[in-house]
Amino acid sequence: MLLKAHALGRKACRSLLHCQRSGVACVGKGTVWLQWLTCRDFHVSCQRCITMPSWVIDRYGKNDVLRFTNDMMLPIIHLPNEVIIKVHAASLNPIDVNMRSGYGASALRMKRDPLHIKTSGSEFPLTLGRDVSGRVMECGLNVSYFKPGDEVWAAIPPWKQGTLSEFVVASGNEISRKPRSLSHTEAASLPYVGLTAWSAIRQVGGLKEGNCSNKRILIFGASGGVGTFAIQLMKAWGAHVTAVCSQDASKLVQRLGADDVVDYKSGNVEEQLKALPPFDFILDNIGGSTEEWAPGLLKKWSGATYVSLVTPFLVNVDRLGVADGMLQTGMTIGTKAVKHLCKGIHYRWAFFAPSGPYLDEIASLVDAGKIHPVIDQVFSFADVPKAFQKVEEGHARGKTVINVPNKK
Repeated sequence: MLLKAHALGRKACRSLLHCQRSGVACVGKGTVWLQWLTCRDFHVSCQRCITMPSWVIDRYGKNDVLRFTNDMMLPIIHLPNEVIIKVHAASLNPIDVNMRSGYGASALRMKRDPLHIKTSGSEFPLTLGRDVSGRVMECGLNVSYFKPGDEVWAAIPPWKQGTLSEFVVASGNEISRKPRSLSHTEAASLPYVGLTAWSAIRQVGGLKEGNCSNKRILIFGASGGVGTFAIQLMKAWGAHVTAVCSQDASKLVQRLGADDVVDYKSGNVEEQLKALPPFDFILDNIGGSTEEWAPGLLKKWSGATYVSLVTPFLVNVDRLGVADGMLQTGMTIGTKAVKHLCKGIHYRWAFFAPSGPYLDEIASLVDAGKIHPVIDQVFSFADVPKAFQKVEEGHARGKTVINVPNKK
């Protein structure tokens, strides 16, 4: 009977949410009592069945556009493969700072509204944050692998509402069971950087556990979130890793397993790296001038690959529009790929891709003790602007994590 009441309560709560949005009064048939039951089940107050605390932006700009609100509409399930997650912890990535400033706005707007039905600016209020570790609260009809109460982690794609909120909606194929060995704070530091590194190394670079033994790997930007994950993944798969970072991060990357460390502030980095044996794979988190000479460090005509995470796709779309931006991007990658192929090496770009199955594999490595979270600093939910400021300053040693209050 109690379970039936809870089920009815969820329907009543959604009905009340619909009435709230449409401006229609919703009374009678025990709605208030059933809503109270449901909200107790969800560990939130009756009033917060409609709204929730969030950090949002109403326009693009600097850190002062961040706004805290208690009145963000509670997300609801629209598709049968979606779940609602109670956020216990989130973390920030450079893309969050860039999106706050408007980076990729045109391309992401196209992804949210491919038919251009909505007006410009309809993405606001926009919640940032990609990483989440939390607990499933409700599942769509087609979600069978997860159930309410499961502890999960995920990286939410940038065209969706983010995780700096009490609740977030994710697709069932974007989430994975949280590693048992990690707290929510620790788990929130890994999904986005883990999937970005996995995309670059496994999907684009073609490296895996069975073919990495004794391969020489070079990682630029080794002390950041993606870099610290990539070092551990490569060492777990038996590769030899050379890390490029500043001297004050050398102990960190050595502790993670890096075999050689090159300080980019001490003399000519190119000459230091040329003095080492050639590499089988390069992961470039920095871009810029590095791209001009770094591919020359690879072994020629051996299938060696240079993969950059710094691509002009979103900038081109913002600057030139969707059609011309995609055309320009395609011409750029095609030209560079052919030029380097003629020199006996492969040139590739890699992008973040949300994936629950890949997170399953990463979780196995975490629980096996082969990958550990690297956290630079943890902030409270009230200090989200300070967390953004820290990430914007750069020189991170791992990830910046935000704990979200778990009110009972």
